[in-house]
Amino acid sequence: MQGNTFTFVRLRYRSGDWDTDQRMPSNLLNSLIEYTTIPVAMQEKVIDLSSSELFQYPFCYLSGHKLVQFDAAEAANFKQYVNRGGFVFVDDCNHDIDGLFARSFETQMAQLFGAHALKKIPSTHAVYNSFFKFEKGPPNTSFELNGWGDDLVHDYLKAIEVNGRIGVLYSNKDYGCEWDYDFRNKRFLAEDNTKFGVNIIVYALQ
Repeated sequence: MQGNTFTFVRLRYRSGDWDTDQRMPSNLLNSLIEYTTIPVAMQEKVIDLSSSELFQYPFCYLSGHKLVQFDAAEAANFKQYVNRGGFVFVDDCNHDIDGLFARSFETQMAQLFGAHALKKIPSTHAVYNSFFKFEKGPPNTSFELNGWGDDLVHDYLKAIEVNGRIGVLYSNKDYGCEWDYDFRNKRFLAEDNTKFGVNIIVYALQ
C-alpha cells in the first residue's frame, strides 16, 4: 500500500520467466474496483525480488513456467518479507505438480522455511470466506477441467503460515492464465471467475 492505495506488485526474479499472464493484474484491479471500496493504483508495479522496495507493499505476486532458483539476495528478501508479515501469492502457470516450476519452487520453500512448512489448507480456511464465499475451497480453472498440465483437478491450495496467517499462498491451478484476459470481456462469462482473486487480495490486506 502507498497510503491507503493498493498496488498490485509482481516480483521479478532472475531465473525462469516471471512476466507471465500480463493482462491478469488489470483484470483483478478492475474486480477490486467493481466489488470493493479499496482504492487501487491502476497499473501493476514490477519489483525485483532482490530489492528492498518490496517491503513497502503488503501483497506480491510471483509466477512462471520454468525454473525457480533464487540467488542469495532474492532468497534472503523472500524469507524476510514473509516473516515480517508480507503476503506472496504464487501461481504455477504449468498447473502441474510435477512440472519444473512446481518442483523447483517447492524446493526453494523447503530450503527457506523448512521441509514441512508448505502445507495444504482446508476448504474452511479464512481465505475462502474473506469476501465472497467458496464453500468447496478453491474454484476450478478451465485448464484443469480441460485436462491440461498434470490432468488433475487440484482441490486444495498450499500455504506457508506465519503466526497463524498465510505468508505464502501457493497454487497449482494456474489462476494467472485463467484470469489473463481483458476485463471488458468479463461480461461474457456466466460467473466472474476473478472473484477468488478478490478474496486473496482482501485476505492479504486484513
